Amino acid sequence: AMDKRTFIEWDKDDINALGIMKVDVLALGMLTCIRKAFDMLESHKGTHHTLASIPPDDTPTYDMLCRADSIGVFQVESRAQMAMLPRLRPRVFYDLVIEVAIVRPGPIQGNMVHPYLRRRNGTEPVRFPSPAPEHGPPDELERILERTKGVPLFQEQAMQIAIDAAKFTPDEANGLRRAMATFRHLGTIHNYEEMLVSRLIGRGYDPVFARSCYEQIKGFGEYGFPESHAASFALLVYVSSWLKCHHPDIFCAAILNSQPMGFYAPAQLARDAQEHGVEIRPVDVNHSDWDNTLEPADDDSGLFAVRLGFRQVDGLKQADMEQLMVHRAGGYDSPDALPRRARLTRAVLERLAAADAFRSMGLSRRDALWKIRGEAPGHALPLFAAADLAEQGTEADVDLPQVPPSEHVLQDYQTHRLSLKGHPMHFLRNAHTRRGIVSTAEATGRGNGQRVETSGLVLVRQRPGSASGVVFITLEDETGIANLVVWPRVLERFRPVVMRARILHVIGRVQSAENVTHIVAERLIDCTDDLSLLSEEALRDPLNGVLARPDEVRRPVAPRKGPAGRPSGGRHPRNVRVIPPSRDFH
Repeated sequence: AMDKRTFIEWDKDDINALGIMKVDVLALGMLTCIRKAFDMLESHKGTHHTLASIPPDDTPTYDMLCRADSIGVFQVESRAQMAMLPRLRPRVFYDLVIEVAIVRPGPIQGNMVHPYLRRRNGTEPVRFPSPAPEHGPPDELERILERTKGVPLFQEQAMQIAIDAAKFTPDEANGLRRAMATFRHLGTIHNYEEMLVSRLIGRGYDPVFARSCYEQIKGFGEYGFPESHAASFALLVYVSSWLKCHHPDIFCAAILNSQPMGFYAPAQLARDAQEHGVEIRPVDVNHSDWDNTLEPADDDSGLFAVRLGFRQVDGLKQADMEQLMVHRAGGYDSPDALPRRARLTRAVLERLAAADAFRSMGLSRRDALWKIRGEAPGHALPLFAAADLAEQGTEADVDLPQVPPSEHVLQDYQTHRLSLKGHPMHFLRNAHTRRGIVSTAEATGRGNGQRVETSGLVLVRQRPGSASGVVFITLEDETGIANLVVWPRVLERFRPVVMRARILHVIGRVQSAENVTHIVAERLIDCTDDLSLLSEEALRDPLNGVLARPDEVRRPVAPRKGPAGRPSGGRHPRNVRVIPPSRDFH
């Protein structure tokens, strides 16, 4: 609560009894993303757009969706939706309405998904259930189900079937509606099972259809869409897809500025933008703003480069960075200019240095940290003290050892959750190849039924309630993404690995059908400790202290242990802290 604001909690049934209107207000991060994208379109490309003005029926946009190229796109970036897109192959707006609604517990539990796809693809004729001749006309449900090829997919259709085909009275239909929305809590949906099924069968409808209608209505209590809701969401699907398709530079900057949202972390969003031709530039004290911004690119692609903003660096405050930007003027030529002009503390400077944000000064991450920690503590030096130091000169330059590329990548992930210098799995490639592990690109390119071993960072774990205990995992390496299916019996054997691993090694079989490829897991191995192989300590040969090449790492370095076997200092091992955790959905 805020000053002069009072919250009063009401039970929705009490509100209904009193006749008070109830409005659900839904906050969507994608609306923020789209607004920011529209602002950038106008300021950088001189194009004004609203949700209503995006060109309809854009072929390249639908082509992109048919390829399931939908990372970052509203609603259709989940594993299930990305598997559905190549099967449903949307070509018009109403296809997106179907796409949004079909991957929901209602249609899934009612066994409506596969019949709809078969009818859409022409492998099954479109039929409309009908009552016995003595109970009504044969086209009784055609008006309700025509747009969905005879298969009920929306809440309104299920309700209308109850009214038209099962002859529910208005009071009965309203009771069914309320039970459908609350059965998980009150358990009243079963009161309507016999009524609905028996009345449908009594009027001559197929018993299988009658039962599936009830299962669908029951599923809607878990989560289902009215058609109007699906259409509203489909508009945001189309607009976000159009932005990603035609303006991937703007879409990348806008969605990074709208985090947290969606299935994917900033590292995957930035990588996906790079794969669409967008240049991503690092955080820098002389070029970055708080938000991610657009800069002229060095090529003739027609796209802007995205400059990462200070918001990407963990631990920085917007107020401090605004001071840095206000006093930047023609730029900073050394780290000590920042405390003098912007009054930044050493702690802030060290965060910037750890994020490798002094490259425009010719300073590497380590050089910047060395220089900052060598300065006098506190804020700007008094005028005469600074002059004295200038006359005395600085201490002799120190030739610091070079930071290995893999260590740079780890520190990038630690400081701003992504790296433009490489992917952690790239530096483990040779070590994993020696174990017989192939890249995700090679694994997913194998033929159906082939046995493969692959590995990658765990991006997403999903265990949908409608999936009967199946866990879906998305892995990423430097070559792409692999989607895993973990059946319940495999989950029980490898539960700790499934739930905790940051790097996962999977042994399984390729399953390809209808332009969708998965790897069905048979065995899972936690390789999180391999991140220790990338650290500077591990890259030093323990016998002679010489740095080994990143592709010749020898063995992981175990974290120092404190009391009770915990890492010293009470902190997690670095190989757990360094990679952001997966985004898990249930």
